[in-house]
This record gives sequence, C-alpha cells and structure tokens, in this order.
Amino acid sequence: MDKNILQSVDYNFLREDERLGKNIAYLTVWGSISFGTNNAESDLDIRGFAVESLNSILTNKTFEQITDDKTDTVIYGLRKFFKLCAENNPNALELLGTRPEHVLYMNAAGKKIRDNAEIFLSKLAYKKYVGFATAQLRRLQNALAHDSYPQREKNIHILKSIESMMTACREEYGLKNSEINFEIQDEEILISISAEKLPLQKFLTMNSGLETLLRSYAKLNRRDCKKDEKHLNKHAMHLIRLYLTGIDILEGRGVITYREKELPLLKKIRAGEISFEEIFKMANEYERKISSAYKNSKLPDVPDAAKLDKILLEIYGEFL
Repeated sequence: MDKNILQSVDYNFLREDERLGKNIAYLTVWGSISFGTNNAESDLDIRGFAVESLNSILTNKTFEQITDDKTDTVIYGLRKFFKLCAENNPNALELLGTRPEHVLYMNAAGKKIRDNAEIFLSKLAYKKYVGFATAQLRRLQNALAHDSYPQREKNIHILKSIESMMTACREEYGLKNSEINFEIQDEEILISISAEKLPLQKFLTMNSGLETLLRSYAKLNRRDCKKDEKHLNKHAMHLIRLYLTGIDILEGRGVITYREKELPLLKKIRAGEISFEEIFKMANEYERKISSAYKNSKLPDVPDAAKLDKILLEIYGEFL
C-alpha cells in the first residue's frame, strides 16, 4: 500500500480543513482492501479519527464526523469514535484491527487507542454483529424474493430475519424460548405469546423492532429494478464475514479485520461461485456458532467505562 497517496491533490482537504490537519490521529484503509476481499473494481476507502481541538470543545463546535465523498473518506471525531467502538459497532471497531501495512497514518494518540483495542470489546459485539449480518441477509433475501415468489416463500425469508432478531431480544429481556414464537400457516406469519409479566416498555420496544423489520422488507421489495448480481454477491460475502469477525471477538481472539484464513471462501462468494442456497445454509450455521460464542464468552457484558474514560482523558490531556 502506497502511503504517499495521502500527499496527492485529492487529499488536500486533510491538510486544509482546520478541524483535521495536525488533529488527525489515525487513518487506515477500509472496505474490501482491508478485509482482503478486493478485486479489480474495488476502490480505495479511508477511515480514521481526529482529536478535536480545545477551541472546538470549549466553543461547543466539535464534529462527529467529516466525510469526503470524492475520495470515500470518513474521519470521526474522537468522542464519537470512542462511543461507536464502545458499542462494538463493526464500522468503527474494525478500524483498529486492520493490518499494519494498511495503516496510512498514526500518531501517538492513534497508537494508544489501537494498542488498547481490547478495552472496547464486550458481549455487545453479539448484538451488533448479528444486527449488521441480519441487515445484509435481509438485503440479500429481499432482492431474491422478487414478485414471482409465492407468498409462503417470502414469509420464510421474513421469518428467518424475525428469528435472528428474537434471538437477541430473548437474551436481552431474559425470555424463555417457549414464551414468544412465530410460525407460518398458509400465507400468514402467526405469533404466539405466553409470557407472564413482560414489562410493557420492553414489549413495545420489541414490537417497534418487528414493525421496522417488516417496513424495511416491504420497502426493499418494492424496488424499481432488481439489484445486479455483483451487489448481491457482495452482500452475501459481507454477511459471512460479519459472522466470522463477531465470533472471533466473542471467543477472545480480538478484532481481525483482514480475514486471511477465510479469504478463499469469501472470494468465492463475492465471485458468485457459491449458490445463494448454500450461503443461506452457511449463515444459519454461523448464526448458531455466534450464539454459542455469546453464551460462552468470557468478555464483560459492557466495556469498562472507567478504563475508557482513563484513556480518553489521557489523550485529551496529552494532545490538547
């Protein structure tokens, strides 16, 4: 990777934007190149974070993120980056697990955070990675479940998404598997509820999630044209990649962004060499594996807030 690319005219905004410049702490390659799944059509994506200036903090003019569409670059403000990583958001967390040769710039603040990436890791990774994977699965299933599909087949796709969502809900709300169940009869999806004393707010939150899921499905299914196969294969590849990365985190292997071990599989998926039917089977298997990893994980339920605050204060103290 040629790190001199940052000196090109296209990246002048890194030096000219007063919020960036010397405040940039970390820049790394992102997207297909960072995962190892790039092909001849892949673009260079860059992500990173900057330490907000003292002046911007005191005048309440800090930024959450700066986006340059021309170069597909996104730079987070440090506080937002910390928040996303503490939530175990894949789009932020995996920036800390890229290969060393993919790191384009890193000062002492960036190194401190990258070297301490483990403080962000918690069982929240399960909810986030399953959520991101389910979104990819829905996009894939919805695109395939075109209007010529029988309603029952469409419902099967919807039900799989519901079941993924309910796995997280049961864990979060302490529900037994038998208390809330879904099934297909004829052309309808039916729900059976036998839970006792389920807090109203939790029930309403779960119901809102189901409504959002169904609206998302309906919206995607009304698209004007079918997504081309390249995009579908990319969704499929990310679906499996997210499960793999989430399992690594929950099993204590840290953040592994570059999927060297699974590259042959991921590249075959992206190239369309594996059927969607087989991909759905793989997704079901990896979903079982990530659920098992979650149940047996030795990670804390949430990151240690005191450790996060300590590093954040150290960085602001040293660099402001």
